[in-house]
Amino acid sequence: MLIWGWKKKSRRFARIKHKLRQIKRHKVEKEKWVRADSSPSSFFCYSNKGGVVIIVSSYVSEVQGLLPKVNQILHIQVNSIDDEESRIEYKARIADVTDSSILIEIPMNEQTGRLKKLYYGDELNTFYIAQGGVKHYFTTSVTGFREDVLRLVELHKPEPEAITQVQRRSFLRVPAELEIAVKVSDQIQFIGVTDDVGGGGISMEYDGQIPLGINTIISCWLLVPYKNGNIEHIPFNGEVVRVKQLETGKQLAMVRFVDILDRERQKLIRFCFERQMDFRKR
Repeated sequence: MLIWGWKKKSRRFARIKHKLRQIKRHKVEKEKWVRADSSPSSFFCYSNKGGVVIIVSSYVSEVQGLLPKVNQILHIQVNSIDDEESRIEYKARIADVTDSSILIEIPMNEQTGRLKKLYYGDELNTFYIAQGGVKHYFTTSVTGFREDVLRLVELHKPEPEAITQVQRRSFLRVPAELEIAVKVSDQIQFIGVTDDVGGGGISMEYDGQIPLGINTIISCWLLVPYKNGNIEHIPFNGEVVRVKQLETGKQLAMVRFVDILDRERQKLIRFCFERQMDFRKR
């Protein structure tokens, strides 16, 4: 069976898999055009020829563009129970990319210039910067080592859908009512509800009697639920940049992140993309 098609870039590869299952189930004998979804520009052509399945789509080209390439710099943080260690960022050049692995040189500490020894099974939070200043985030793990001219570290290659894209100059922000715990000092701690969230900061509503001034640094823990049922607690330090009195008697504070781990920011960005997709379906 030969499959030929193309899809809008916003569609997911799952639709292609679904269409493959439909085609196999009906065992179509002659060449025929079929609609893959409601989009007039998204369709497939298939026929029983040669018994080989080939997919050609703009989506495939797009996701291939998401994957890191040789000579790009990978920014790495080690997922460690040691909070200080997990904040250190390392850099490594990508030496090779295979079907299942990404091979990198030994990572180097940006500040000290020292090499970082990685071990089999280490979990890493990484990103690389593509054209246009777009950051591509993904998590991976060390799967082995290879001896070349230099010793290389072998990382698990992520699936394209596991890579999150973020514009470097701005972050997506979505409306969301999430519970947030806030600590201003040992004497002032309270629970608020966010009005919107994004990769660069949040805005939140809270009791109007709580004194919270502009430029105040606060420590927060944000409760983030995902569509799959998982819940994450995202810690960060933020700076209050604006406070607005609401007609309800509550106050609305706009907060920008001043200290947040990249892996925690990535969790929040993924939530934002999930929420954005929900809005598009409405």
